[in-house]
Amino acid sequence: MIKTISLRPVLPEDEPFLFRLYASTREEELASFGWGGADKDAFLRLQFKAHQHNYATISPEADQRVILLDGRPVGNLIVIRAQKEIRLAEIALLSEDRNGGIGSLLIRDLTEEAKERELALRLHVAKSNRAIRLYQRLGFTLIGDTGTHFFMEWRSEAP
Repeated sequence: MIKTISLRPVLPEDEPFLFRLYASTREEELASFGWGGADKDAFLRLQFKAHQHNYATISPEADQRVILLDGRPVGNLIVIRAQKEIRLAEIALLSEDRNGGIGSLLIRDLTEEAKERELALRLHVAKSNRAIRLYQRLGFTLIGDTGTHFFMEWRSEAP
């Protein structure tokens, strides 16, 4: 069965989905805290609001998209396109939709865009994030280390 992956702009009514997605990306991290449901929910809502505020105020130029799989929201993609680089600010998928090739496909699309525009594609990733292996497999190399995050870059081979 062929599945269709598409993107659409984030809409105000996407907030409940985006919160659920954000919470799903923090499950493993928060499991170690031992918090009950109400404490965990309050923390996640506070963090989610700060996360949303960051993109709305610090990076208003960010292109924020909902990732759809056969029309069903399964993730989000945030890209910042600048003169000197394309920045993959965020890619996140619901846990049940991970490891199916969606992220790889979207990142390959960004590498094609970077190649066409003769720009680097860059990202920050937490050192504990399993996606590091995906980025390395797709040709990203380590160019910096903040202590908690890696700064990685993809560049096209010379023509």
